[in-house]
Amino acid sequence: MDFVSIMHIITRVIEAVGVAVIVIGIAVSGFAYLKSPHGLNAYGDLRAGMGRAILLGLELMVAGDIINTVAVEPSLDSVLVLGVIVIIRTFLSLSLEVEISGRWPWQGERGTQSLHRGKTDGSADKNV
Repeated sequence: MDFVSIMHIITRVIEAVGVAVIVIGIAVSGFAYLKSPHGLNAYGDLRAGMGRAILLGLELMVAGDIINTVAVEPSLDSVLVLGVIVIIRTFLSLSLEVEISGRWPWQGERGTQSLHRGKTDGSADKNV
């Protein structure tokens, strides 16, 4: 097996892991929602869990695309395609963050939830 074949397999494995993360994350979030009492936060927790799973899966798929472009098909066309894919997935990630947390990712507030930082209660900011 040559280098390109090995890198192609690695790329496909990373992309498959990304898909698995999305599917398993959505299933785990759905199961937790069905298992928990349906209080005020249950739906928000379901959406946040699903959003985190999608974001992590998208990040893995972008990593697979980068490896594929750099190691397997290093051409101008593949770099342009990668650029478009990264722009689309970045837009999706930003949209998911805004949809779930209700604010822009750079608008950190105490006691709120962010997909990138997890739940915070403001206790880490008391010394600031």
